[in-house]
Amino acid sequence: MTGNVSQPAFVLVRPQMGENIGAAARAMWNFGLDRMRLVAPRDGWPNPAADAMASGAGRLLDEAQLFPDLPDAVGDCTYVMATTARSRDLTKPVLSPERAMRVAAERIAEGQKVAVLFGPERAGLENEDIARANAIVSVPVNPGFASLNLAQCVLLTAYEWRRQTQHVQVEMTEPGTAGWATGQEVEKLAMHYEQRLDGAGFFFPDTKAASMKVNLRNLWSRMPLTTADVQMLHGIMRQMVRWKERGE
Repeated sequence: MTGNVSQPAFVLVRPQMGENIGAAARAMWNFGLDRMRLVAPRDGWPNPAADAMASGAGRLLDEAQLFPDLPDAVGDCTYVMATTARSRDLTKPVLSPERAMRVAAERIAEGQKVAVLFGPERAGLENEDIARANAIVSVPVNPGFASLNLAQCVLLTAYEWRRQTQHVQVEMTEPGTAGWATGQEVEKLAMHYEQRLDGAGFFFPDTKAASMKVNLRNLWSRMPLTTADVQMLHGIMRQMVRWKERGE
């Protein structure tokens, strides 16, 4: 593989449908993962159906490593995690996807090789597969309907990997091409409105004028204005003044 070695290998164990393999590749690449390993895919390999579903992530399929069985697929790994909805009465640490990917990141940073196992579509991983894992990754799904599509499980796990290894902004607002308004631009806008509103007799009575002006300034400072917003607000006030003057 030519991909980044500082990431876990995602191992698809006996996947049944080429479409799901392709969708899994797309999900991995969405979050910067490109180390796919395939264990005995039912319909053989390569698979044209996988290429059709990869949608831009075909390189992952071209570089995917093919193995005849699971021991060969994880033979070079020092820590293996198995995704499953059930512990199957096997005594192992059971981790949430978030915790699992944090552990993966920590172990990889120490120089270890980590693999994450995903089972076939119909019934998931067998006990024999899970027995070879060091830990279980369990998604908190509806217990009455615990089955996850293969690509969905890959997507969820890859997303958690991204969260643990990249800075994720929990909220942001893009200002557009105009950019955020500067303090000087907002100050001129505030002065424009204050002057026009003062001329219109808005600040009445005189005893409340000072506090009303402070409140108006506070209003402008609370608003996340862009330069385009400021220009539009200037234009609104100018047009209102022109309309009033024409009416007179």
